[in-house]
Amino acid sequence: MARPKRRTALLPQRHKEPDLFVCDILDATPKGDRASMEHPLFSLSVKKDMTPFDYRRGEVGLRIVPAAEEGRANIFDRDILIYVLSQLMAAKEEGRPIGRRVRICAYDLLKATNRHTSGQAYGTLRRALVRLQYTQIHTNIHDHGISAWRQISLITDATIVKEDETGRMLDVELELGEWLVKAVENNNVLTLSRDYFQLRKPLERRLYELARKHCGQQAEWKIGLVTLKEKCGSNSTDKEFKRLIKTICDTDGREHHMPDYRFRLVAGNLVVHPRPELTLALGSDSRTALPDDLPISSEAIEKGRTLARGWDIHALQQEWRCWVSEKGIPVKNTDAHFLDFCRKRGPYEASLL
Repeated sequence: MARPKRRTALLPQRHKEPDLFVCDILDATPKGDRASMEHPLFSLSVKKDMTPFDYRRGEVGLRIVPAAEEGRANIFDRDILIYVLSQLMAAKEEGRPIGRRVRICAYDLLKATNRHTSGQAYGTLRRALVRLQYTQIHTNIHDHGISAWRQISLITDATIVKEDETGRMLDVELELGEWLVKAVENNNVLTLSRDYFQLRKPLERRLYELARKHCGQQAEWKIGLVTLKEKCGSNSTDKEFKRLIKTICDTDGREHHMPDYRFRLVAGNLVVHPRPELTLALGSDSRTALPDDLPISSEAIEKGRTLARGWDIHALQQEWRCWVSEKGIPVKNTDAHFLDFCRKRGPYEASLL
């Protein structure tokens, strides 16, 4: 009697060979916006999540209200936004105009995000669009000392432009929240590994996002489990959350299934290290190690904290050095150049507008 196949940590790669006639967007590098990678905007539940979610980190406050019928947008729904942001970023890099309204081919989307293309998959996609449109994010925006609560959306409109005779959607037209388009326009996006779409567990995807955002190409990133649980948006008990993290770390230790990074649980902390192949995997915006030949004074760093309030000032320094190095930009006054970079980035809260 044949033995049953062992379940692997990663989903199988469902579309190894592209069709002859496919949209060029399938070759676009996956991109994620920094705001969604920094804060838990998406539910980790694979079931319908009807519970409002509250989160506060420093000066940033969020209240996420689920869609009335389908519940809160979950981390698998985020695949749609990753696909669309990738398309917009590819168009921007080619010098083509971009805007809030984007038309996508549903079949291409399903293939690019490693999903089935059955009739059931199209039904799942339709429900995801409802969650993305009607999940509401209430957030505080700080501007010159004035705090206000504002309601924003992930997408503000979704129209099925074409359906075939079976009722499957062919083309979908989306209108993105303005803050997502601004993320592309201001390069507030990061490259994601294509293997991200093979991660089975919602928590694995969230851990990868956080590692990509906070570790980059640094030698190590460490975070306590209490803080990690908050940033993941997990509703598990502390004991259960620790067990879930340990299981993921143990599996990664055996199978190396987590993209780009190694994850270990050490003395109550999650410790993350980039894998050696990370530079090649991340492409043009990889955080390669740079010599500290662009010194920034402590006074400029403190002023940069004010100009780019809410951003990780150390990550901004690294990002600025990478940008200057990759573009070959001559810098005469490092402090002034870095502060101009911080000024254009602006307060973190404003990135959600």
